[in-house]
Amino acid sequence: MTARRWEWAFWVAAIAVPILVPGKRLLINEIAILALFALSLDLLLGYAGIVSLGHAAFFGVGAYAAGLLAKHGVTEPVAGLLLASSAAAIVGFLSSFLVLRGSDLTRLMVTMGVALMLLEVANRFDGVTGGADGLQGVTMGPVLGLFRFDLYGRTACAYSLATLLLLFLIARRIVRSPFGLSLRAVKGNRLRAAAVGVPADARLITIYTIAAAYAGAAGALLAQTTQFVSLDVLDFHRSADVLLVLVLGGSGYLYGGLIGAAIFKLMQDWLAALTPQYWQFWIGLVLVLVVLAGRERLSATAVRLWARLARRPAREPPA
Repeated sequence: MTARRWEWAFWVAAIAVPILVPGKRLLINEIAILALFALSLDLLLGYAGIVSLGHAAFFGVGAYAAGLLAKHGVTEPVAGLLLASSAAAIVGFLSSFLVLRGSDLTRLMVTMGVALMLLEVANRFDGVTGGADGLQGVTMGPVLGLFRFDLYGRTACAYSLATLLLLFLIARRIVRSPFGLSLRAVKGNRLRAAAVGVPADARLITIYTIAAAYAGAAGALLAQTTQFVSLDVLDFHRSADVLLVLVLGGSGYLYGGLIGAAIFKLMQDWLAALTPQYWQFWIGLVLVLVVLAGRERLSATAVRLWARLARRPAREPPA
């Protein structure tokens, strides 16, 4: 299970960019959080074939859990991250039994319904969650008691990237294990997998719970690094955005969510600066073009162009 050269290059670049471009650390922190969120959905969509329109439910549970823990005394970020991820995993486990019922369309409606219910609960109990005003008074202590959060995003960026790398390695181990292979069999043909002895329901419940924990970790990172939580973390656009990220990057190979998150956030940042009023239109146009042209076709064209440039002999300098 050794990493290939391009994987080493990917992570070296991810670590080097915050050092080389310190002014973009806050943006890189957002990319890392979105990448972890997309990674969690990729475990569901790419490896289990479960499409979700309510994945923000677990993101929001993790964010509120981390925020409430910090507000009531658990200010150590790593401890809060683990507890928030566990809370999201519990919600994922309980809701997984609903998701297993019915067809893909039913699953879409159930996942979206769970997220909408949690959004309304958070809005209704504003004495706990802060409601529309957001959760106030979230103060985080130093990471591991050593690294304090600062206004420039140095600690936040390093903390989010380290969490992303660790959870990515765990996810990579999961999908390449016998469990991951059996999960692909369930995705390919659930009835046939069950006929050869694969416990399909148990596999789907397990991966749904793991994916919920990952999404909860992403939400906890957002709450801890911004020290604020609002109803926005449970909003439908969160679930839609993470699906768009996987459309851009691809699903079923883990790196799709990471690459798609970087593309989406960089494109959003650039377009918002270029045309503040119409950036959503341009992102929508790009997504339509990607779907029409086909991401695989665009990727193959890029690979061919790169190969041609690599084979082109260097020009001799003029005498």
